Order: sequence, then structure tokens, then C-alpha cells
Amino acid sequence: MPGSRSSSLGLRSLQPAAFGADPSGGRMARIRRSPHFKDGVFQNPGGPSRIRPSGSAASLAKVYFDREAKSHRAPSGTIPVHATTLADLARPPASGLRLTWMGHSSVLAEIDGRRVLFDPVWGERCSPFAFAGPKRLHPVPLPLAALGPVDVVVISHDHYDHLDMPTIKALAGTDTLFAVPLGVGEHLEHWGVAADRLRELDWHESTRIGGLTLTATPARHFCGRGLRNTQHTLWASWVVAGEEHRIYHSGDTGYFDGFRDIGAEHGPFHATMIQIGAYSDFWPDIHMTPEEGVQAHLDLQSGDPAAGVMLPIHWATFNLAPHPWAEPGEGTMRALHKAGANLAAPVAGEPFEPTVAAPSAPWWRAVAKPPAGGWPTWPPVASAGPEPAFAGEQE
Repeated sequence: MPGSRSSSLGLRSLQPAAFGADPSGGRMARIRRSPHFKDGVFQNPGGPSRIRPSGSAASLAKVYFDREAKSHRAPSGTIPVHATTLADLARPPASGLRLTWMGHSSVLAEIDGRRVLFDPVWGERCSPFAFAGPKRLHPVPLPLAALGPVDVVVISHDHYDHLDMPTIKALAGTDTLFAVPLGVGEHLEHWGVAADRLRELDWHESTRIGGLTLTATPARHFCGRGLRNTQHTLWASWVVAGEEHRIYHSGDTGYFDGFRDIGAEHGPFHATMIQIGAYSDFWPDIHMTPEEGVQAHLDLQSGDPAAGVMLPIHWATFNLAPHPWAEPGEGTMRALHKAGANLAAPVAGEPFEPTVAAPSAPWWRAVAKPPAGGWPTWPPVASAGPEPAFAGEQE
């Protein structure tokens, strides 16, 4: 039809730049060759998954607007942020491995002399718009420009709370490389990242950067940034292996049996960074509960609870689900204690060395509305009685 191409281009020019760009050309041809791409979309491991909320809109709205439950979904005080992040990062890690959780899923990993930055989101909102969308609940621990040189930025998938256009544009002006799942490179090139700085991988593919081996591993999630979800960009978890240390970042994922396979092939890990927030019964296939996250950690460690530490990610920074704000941290702490596994619970910006010591105090309790019955004794004692229930939980 005459004029249809120019109309399409005109509509595209009106879209926010943060929508990114759909894969095309050689990149799209490579996507179609992927063994994980079928019937025009990427497929999840473990079979089909629900990527839209189940149940009625009225049921979802009832949960979101319940007055008592809503009062628990945000902190009641100021979320603490580590005050000396910049000075602490100026000293190299004595053990060769140091992690600094910057909030949500953003983590700086210093591993065997290299610096890896996972899912950096320095923006005020995880949204294509500066005036709307989930707003940050605490400041970033330090300015992006103060972070210093980064060898590689790793992106798990293209959702706004993991792939932030302003942050990527700022990093595009540095010398860093980018490791991304298949198709995500189209967004980065659209925002000014040169093609020769991209390492774009399918699941089970690896790349070597500065003595590190980075491997894209499966996850159970979905993609999409614009008005339509084409499922043409892949989502991934990531393994980073150096000469002495191995770490794992889950990105976003539902629980699936593949964690055992990843652990058997690439583990055990000195540290895992596991998504444990923004879960709901309305979307059980694509995000993990704290208990599922702990099981994933154990699977990745081949069942050995003494192997490595688990750093909970994807919580505390943005309000993205109807569960209480503190529940992911509290639930993960309880589940790890029950399993005899090791928790890392830093405040945002607090560097720690997993093979030396990890902060584990429940800092969120000081700034959250307590659950019904108050906070349980910590560490637990045998006579503590039943655990208090959060708003919305069964008493």
C-alpha cells in the first residue's frame, strides 16, 4: 500500500526513545536461527508461562487498593543507604571478590581484578516517561560518574527496571563493553552504543572479556518495552567466572528445574544474586517468591547450603507488586536460615566480600511497618512461637 512505510516510520518517530528498537536485518536473522525461538517468539524453558496477570482485573484491583495491605507496600521510614560507598570502593577487595548492591537488581561485582556491572538502573523511575511510572524509594548510593571504570556491563533483559536508557546513554560515553541477551543489542545501538562494543549471546553461549568468561544461561521470563510485546529479544541469567571466583546473577525469572543444570555445569558459586521481589499469585510463572529464590540458590549450589552466599535482589527500590515492602527480605532471611544457607543482606551501597564476611542483619525492620504480631525474634529461638503474618497472609 503506497505510503504505508512512511506512515510507519512517522509513527515510530513519535514513540519515546526509551522504547528502543525492534531487532532487524542480520540480528533478526540470527534470532530466527536460535533453537529457543519458535513460532515467531522466544520460548521459556519448562513450557509455556503466563506473562500477563491471571484472574480478573477486579480481583487484581481489589488486592492493590486494599487499605491495610497498601499501608505495608512502602517503607514507613527512610531507607538506609551506605554513606561511604565511594571511599570503600577506592580500596581493592582483599579477597579478589567484592559485591556492592546498588538497589533493585543493580550490582557492581569486582571479580579477579575486573569490574562487572549488572543491570544498572540509575534513573529516578523505571518507566519510558520521566513523569510517570514506579519511582525510586531510595537514592542511588553514588553517582554513576563516580563509579569509575567498568570492564563490562551485563544486561539480563529489556524491561525498564533492568535496562534504563539514561544509564545506558551515560555508559555509552565510556570504554565499557556490554554483554546482553540476543536481540537486546538493537536497543543499545539505537541509544548510541557502537556495535563493536556489544557481546550479544544466546543461552549457553559464552564470551571472554579481560580474563572473565561470561555465559548467558536460561531464565523463565519475557521481554518487551514498547506498546506491543514482540518477544523478539531474549531474557537471560548470567554466569561470570574468573580465574579464582564464580558468581551468578538471575535477572528476572520464575522457578524452574534448569537451575540444577546451571549449577551442575557452572557451579558451585561463591555468590548468587537471586530475584526474590515483585512476585504475586497473579503472575507465578515469571518471578520467584523468597522461598523459590532460596531453592534456586540451593539448586545452583548442587544442594550444598554451605556453598557461597545468596544476595537477594529485585526488591526494596521500586514498588512493583502487591506484597508488603519488607516481605521479600524477611521471607528470604527465614528460608535461608531454615535451609542452613548463607545470607548477604547489605544496605544499598554497602560493599562486602562474600568469601570473607557478609552483612546479614534485617536492616529493613527499622523502616517498615511491622507485620501482624510484630517482628519475630532474630536469630530465631525454639520458643519464639508462630511467625507473625504480613498483611494479606493467612494468620
